[in-house]
This record gives sequence, structure tokens and C-alpha cells, in this order.
Amino acid sequence: MTAEPYDTERVLTVPNILSFIRLLGVPLFLWLLLEQQAEIWAVVVLIIGGATDWLDGKLARSWHQRSRLGQVLDPLADRMYILAILIGFAIRGIVPWWLVVLLAARDVLMASTIWPALRRRGFASLPVHFLGKAATFALLYAFPLVLLGGTGTEFWHVVAKIIGWACVIWGAGLYWWSGLLYIGQGAEVIRRFPLESARSLD
Repeated sequence: MTAEPYDTERVLTVPNILSFIRLLGVPLFLWLLLEQQAEIWAVVVLIIGGATDWLDGKLARSWHQRSRLGQVLDPLADRMYILAILIGFAIRGIVPWWLVVLLAARDVLMASTIWPALRRRGFASLPVHFLGKAATFALLYAFPLVLLGGTGTEFWHVVAKIIGWACVIWGAGLYWWSGLLYIGQGAEVIRRFPLESARSLD
């Protein structure tokens, strides 16, 4: 496994600022969904979050602003959005609690197995896998459809709900599949870099 390339160690880059803005959208989304019950505005926040998720990665590559902080912030924002959506939806009765447990268990498994060992070896994260991005994309774009589908009984509401739930099921499968791939990658890193010869990504 080779080190991920970084273009800068600066914190205030445009991609990182977009990631910070995306993180600020998490409490805003929960406030709109749970306190105000303003589903349309909550969906708008999710759409903006999804757009910035795509944009910060594109800008980081095209503007040569890939950073170590950005590699941590981007997946962190994705996890926070997915967790906030699941908990908010479950509280509102939009999704069952077993779905929350199913998706959260994947991150708990990773956090309790490979991440501590990787950090002891100086690795801040693993390279983002395409399958992981596809799973996150499917979930982040499925949940707004599920939310919109529950706001009425017209034909387009039904279509949105069906497509949304199909993407949730597909995204959940990909989410776990990518998690198992990350665990496999992490196990390979742990095997190749035992603690006595540990080295960082610098």
C-alpha cells in the first residue's frame, strides 16, 4: 500500500471550507426535521450537502488542494450526515430503528477493529474506495426521496418513495460491502507494517 498524495498541509483550503460548511449542515438538518418539521427545507440542506460532497473532492483534485485534513473531514462529514439522517428519520418514524442499527453497526465494527491498529501505525485513514463513495452517494440521495415520498399521497410522492427505498436497500448493501473491503485493506496494512517497524504516511 502506498501513501496517499497530499498537495498541501494548509487547513483553510476551499475544499476544507466546503467540508466544514457541510458539517454545519448536520445540526441545521436535525433542527429543521425534528424541531420545525420543515421537510422541504430539510431536503434542501441534504441536497446542498450532497452537492458540496461532490464539489469539494473535484476542487481538491483540480486545484491541487488535497490535504491530510481534507482526507479526514470528507468521510467524517459523510458519516455524520448518514447518522443524523438515520436518527432523525427514526425519531420521526420515517425509517425503522433496525435500519439505524444495521448501518451504524458497520462503522462501529470498523472503529473497533482496524482503526485503532492503523492509528498506532501512523495511518490517519485508508484511501477512499470507489465502492464506499458509491454507497455514500446512494444513501445520501436516497434519503431525501424517502422524506419527500412521505409528505403526500400524489403519484410523484409514491414514485419518490419507491425509488428512495430501492436506493436505501441498494446503498445499505454497498455500505456493508465497502466496509468489509476497508477491513480487508486495513488488515493488509496491519500485516505489512507490524508495530516494531511502524511508519507514518509522511
